[in-house]
Amino acid sequence: MSIITPSEVVGDVMVVEPDVHTDGRGRFVESYRRSWFPLGREMVQANRSDKVAGTLVGLHYHLHQADYWYMTRGRARVVLHDLRSGSPTDGATLEMEIGDGDGRGVFIPPGVAHGFVALSDLTLTYLVDGYYNPADELGVAWNDPEIAAEWGVKDPVVSQRDQANPSRADLGPGRRPAYGLRT
Repeated sequence: MSIITPSEVVGDVMVVEPDVHTDGRGRFVESYRRSWFPLGREMVQANRSDKVAGTLVGLHYHLHQADYWYMTRGRARVVLHDLRSGSPTDGATLEMEIGDGDGRGVFIPPGVAHGFVALSDLTLTYLVDGYYNPADELGVAWNDPEIAAEWGVKDPVVSQRDQANPSRADLGPGRRPAYGLRT
C-alpha cells in the first residue's frame, strides 16, 4: 500500500511513497490517486518539463492552483516555501530530493512556492487542478536569503523570468496568498 505523508515542515504538502511492483519485465507504479489528498480537487491538466542537469526552475506559486509533481526520469532537488499568510507554517522551507526511480510524488497546495534544480537530466510530469492562467503564475526570488533554500548546485542555469522574481519581502498586496482561501 502506498504511504502518503503530510509534511511536518510545510503544512498541507503531501509526499507520496507509492508501492513499486517489479519483475523481469520492468516495473509498475500507481503514481497518483485523487483520494490521497484531502485538499485536492480534480486534476484537469497534465504538463511535462524536460530539463538538463544544472537547470533551476522557480520559485513559482499560485493563488488558486495546486500541483502534483512526479519525476519520471532523473533526479531533482525540490524546494517548497510556505508563503500563505496566517498558515501555521508560514515562512517554512522544505527541501527534498525526488527521482531516480524512488517513485515519490509531491502534492503542492496553492500558496506554497515551489521550484527544483535538475541534479541530472530529467523529466518531471506534473498535474494541476486549474487550467493555465497567466494571472495565477507568480514567483518569488529563488535566491532570497529570507527563504534560505539550499539548492545544492553551485552555478545553476536560471531563466530571465525567474531571475526577475521579487523577494518575499517585496511581494505586493494581493500577491501573497491567505491561508485556507481557495477558489
